[in-house]
Amino acid sequence: MKLGIVGLPNVGKSTLFNAITQAGAESANYPFCTIEPNVGVVSVPDERLEKLKELYNSKKVVPTAIEFCDIAGLVRGASKGEGLGNKFLSHIREVDAIVHVVRCFEDPNVVHVDGSVDPLRDMETINLELIFSDIEILDRRIQKGSKAARADKALASELEFLKEILATLEDGKCVRTMEFNDDQKIFVDSLNLLTSKPVIYTTNVCEDDLADEAQNNAYVNIVREFASSEDAEVVVVCAQIEAEIAELDSDEEKQEFLETLGLEQSGLDKLIRSSYSLLGLMSYLTAGPQEIRAWTIKSGTKAPVAGGKIHSDIERGFIRAETIAFDDLIGVGTMSAAKDKGLVRLEGKEYIVKDGDVILFRFNV
Repeated sequence: MKLGIVGLPNVGKSTLFNAITQAGAESANYPFCTIEPNVGVVSVPDERLEKLKELYNSKKVVPTAIEFCDIAGLVRGASKGEGLGNKFLSHIREVDAIVHVVRCFEDPNVVHVDGSVDPLRDMETINLELIFSDIEILDRRIQKGSKAARADKALASELEFLKEILATLEDGKCVRTMEFNDDQKIFVDSLNLLTSKPVIYTTNVCEDDLADEAQNNAYVNIVREFASSEDAEVVVVCAQIEAEIAELDSDEEKQEFLETLGLEQSGLDKLIRSSYSLLGLMSYLTAGPQEIRAWTIKSGTKAPVAGGKIHSDIERGFIRAETIAFDDLIGVGTMSAAKDKGLVRLEGKEYIVKDGDVILFRFNV
C-alpha cells in the first residue's frame, strides 16, 4: 500500500513524514523545502505476529508494510506552474490514497504561506489544484478520442462518460464525490485521476488538543464537516509529538510516553487504521518455524486470490486452504490441539478470507 502525503507548505507534512518513517526528510520553516518526493516504508504494527512467533518459535517475523511518499508543498496555481510547478503531481498519481495534512494550530513562529490559518481555504486550494490537473488530463483524452468516437459507438459512449466526469470537475467537485457502478469504477480507476483517490484528512494540532481528539478545536471541526461531504476519513495528529515519539528507542518507552499524554495510540497507528478502513483492507497470516508473515488483501478476497499474494503458483494450482482463526489458535496453544478440537477448517475456492485467518495453502502445479 502506498500513501501520498500532500498539503500546503509549512503545515507539518515533512515533520510528520520524518516522524512516522524516520527517513530523515529535510524539514524547515520555509516553503518548498521538499522538492523531490521523499519515500519511506513503515512496518504495520500487528501484535498477532509476535504471539505467533512465540507459539511456533519462528526464526523471523515479516509484517506487512506501507509506503509513504512526501510530496512537495502545493500552492495556489501549482497546476499551472506556480511554486515548484506541477511536475510532482505525477508522483501522487501512483499512490493508493492521499494523506492530506491540514494545519489546525496557531503559532506565530511558523509562517503560513497564505498569511493565516484557515483549514477550509487550505483544503480547497489543494483540491482545486488536483482538480485542474485532472481537467488537463481529461481534456487531452477527450480531444484524442473525439475523432475515433464518430465511427465507434463504444468509444462514443466512453467519450460521453468522460465528458460527464469533466463537467463535475469543472464544477469544482472531486471525482470521488461521484457515484459509479462496478464497470464504471474500474474504468475511472484506469484513468488514475488525482481527485478519484480516497483521502485521509490529517489535522495537525497542538499537543493540548490531542487527548480529546481535538473535539473543541474549531479548525478540526471544520475539517470534519468538509470531509463528511466526501465520505473521507479524518485523523487527528500532532506532528511534533510524533517526532518526539520517533526519538524513543523502545516500544515500552513509546507506550509510556503515550500514556503520560493520555493517548491510546500514536498518530501513525491512527493513520494505518484509517488507511485500512478507507481502502477496505485486512491481513491474513501465515505461520511456521521459519517465518511468521502478514499479507494484506482487500476485504472480500477469495482464498485462491489471497494465496496469489504469496505466489502466482498458489492461485493457479489452488487445492484448498487449511484455515484457523487467530484467536482460536492462540486459545488452544498449538496447531495439533486445534486440529484435535476440530478448529482447523478445510476451505475451498469460494472461501472468503477473514481478517486474522492463519492459513496453510495446499496447491499443485
